[in-house]
Amino acid sequence: MENSMQFKAEVQQLLQLMIHSVYSNKDIFVRELVANAADAIDKARFESLSKPEFAQEWEIRIEADEKENTLTISDNGIGMNHDELVSDIGTIARSGTKAFIEAMKNAKDTEGNASAAGPELIGQFGVGFYSSFMVADRVDILTRKAGSDKAWKWSSDGREAFTIEEAQRDGQGTTIILHMKEDAKNYLDYWKISSIIKKYSDFIEYPIRMRHTVRKDDKETEEDSTLNSMKAIWLRPESEVTPEEFNSFYTHLSGQIGEPLKRISYSAEGTSEFKALLFLPARAPFDFQFGERRTNGLHLYVRRVFITDNCPGLLPDYLRFVSGVVDSSDLPLNISREMLQDNPQILKINKNLAKRIISELTKMLENDREKYEQYRSNLPELTEYIIDGGCHAYFGVYGSQDGDGTPTIDNARQINLTADAVAKWVG
Repeated sequence: MENSMQFKAEVQQLLQLMIHSVYSNKDIFVRELVANAADAIDKARFESLSKPEFAQEWEIRIEADEKENTLTISDNGIGMNHDELVSDIGTIARSGTKAFIEAMKNAKDTEGNASAAGPELIGQFGVGFYSSFMVADRVDILTRKAGSDKAWKWSSDGREAFTIEEAQRDGQGTTIILHMKEDAKNYLDYWKISSIIKKYSDFIEYPIRMRHTVRKDDKETEEDSTLNSMKAIWLRPESEVTPEEFNSFYTHLSGQIGEPLKRISYSAEGTSEFKALLFLPARAPFDFQFGERRTNGLHLYVRRVFITDNCPGLLPDYLRFVSGVVDSSDLPLNISREMLQDNPQILKINKNLAKRIISELTKMLENDREKYEQYRSNLPELTEYIIDGGCHAYFGVYGSQDGDGTPTIDNARQINLTADAVAKWVG
């Protein structure tokens, strides 16, 4: 029996904004739905530790049907029962929803045009699923809770109401069927979806598979392709990663060919959990001459999902020459750029990474003078930096210089200050 339920007032407002507003990046709906699917598999995999019958060959599948004009994203994760379907999808209007609506209304693009919400806003307050309605006239959800023999179908055109009825589904998990708008049919293209997955979800640890048509021996045939690499290089033991893989990843992030001067792996646990893979360049980045880098050095991921490559708060400005990736387990998946600026977790990451980079520069100065000089070659000519209380003789190669006087700081302190100065000089 089909049950019809009304959306709450704020959800109706949200949906109308989704349907009728113009967004700067509609691709984000793929990221949101795939991330939700991965989260559902995470939950099922955890439950399978005590309930082996929940275990599956985990996967996310995407299917494009041009004849039916549908895009389907499915998983074999934890699934939902009737009550969860109502509470998680149909009546999601929590306190944050109102704030989200206001944020979207006030969003402006770089030219000051309203209604141009970027990907960082979509789902900021836990409403990522609703991004589906940017591209779909109707959305169907077919879901079956792990351990249950009942399946349910949720359906809505995104206007005033949704329906729920008992249905059939083989096995646990959730299937989302998007009935695409006329102006969104480009999302039925295999290469379009593949490029979106590569950008946002390449490092999701479960295979994201999609069938597509290939031509072999003058014949067309259908075959499965795995769209994501699943190789989050920063999460693998260093002993399992080849130098070629590190260098290739460095080139991918920085645009610089060849080996970096130094690679830094960092893992923080406890109250602040994140992993980082950083690269110190062998030469100054090409865009350093512009004062402010046009390309940001660090890419931010949350649980393997790409968030942004423009997050200056991850490092102090004077260390912006560093390339790399940071993957946090503590940040919300849909954190906005505005939220990043003042987030205490970002501030902790900033402090920890800066401390580690300066420490590595200090070791380089102490133990590998050749590398230090190579790094120093990046600096402008005739650069001067005064260290109050310092002495040239501490370095062992200059000897005392005119104007040195009597040092008032010790050798270790000067080395730390010098390493900090090198970083600032490069920046």
